[in-house]
Amino acid sequence: MIDPRFVYLALALAGIGGFSYIRDTLRGVTSPNRVSWSLWGLEGVLAFGVEVQQHVGLASWMTLMLGLIPCAVVIASFRNSHAVWKIGVFDVVCGSVSLAGLIFWAFVNEPTIAIVAFVCADQAAGLPTLRKSWLAPSTESPRIFVLGCLNCAITVMTLKVFTTAGVLFPGAIVISDFVLAMLILSRLGPRVRGELTPAVSPLN
Repeated sequence: MIDPRFVYLALALAGIGGFSYIRDTLRGVTSPNRVSWSLWGLEGVLAFGVEVQQHVGLASWMTLMLGLIPCAVVIASFRNSHAVWKIGVFDVVCGSVSLAGLIFWAFVNEPTIAIVAFVCADQAAGLPTLRKSWLAPSTESPRIFVLGCLNCAITVMTLKVFTTAGVLFPGAIVISDFVLAMLILSRLGPRVRGELTPAVSPLN
């Protein structure tokens, strides 16, 4: 465990990553998938409410940031007509599964099962962006995911007591953000498919 005040560092890293992604969205460099980002925003705010009730402490503010930044990204995506990723059937299905998980979470009375359902809903929401990062990594900006992995790891380490409510949500984000960052930075999808892509700054 590290000093709980390190959560302020995590918040700063989240802010830097969020600012860069929103900037790239406004410029049309990045095309966020609105299904993923809308649900991430909703789930982050809901998770913040749960963590406040569970007395998670300072770490809960990191969770709130995980909700507010996606909301800002979605708003930014409407300010630039080029910052739009076409929504397909896969995106709708994943969004529906995520919403179903949230509904289950809202009504189940068993806390552990509820938090697992919530995290599964969050991961389902991320599948459209995961698929996009495989198909078209040039439409994503990796910095927010690199810093997201780091700031969530810091947040977990600031917890005085490791509980399911405190660890599972940010811990899952550490893993998913790491995978997203690696897909974007390595451009693995185009490489596997033998497609040539122009070289760009990896942390644009």
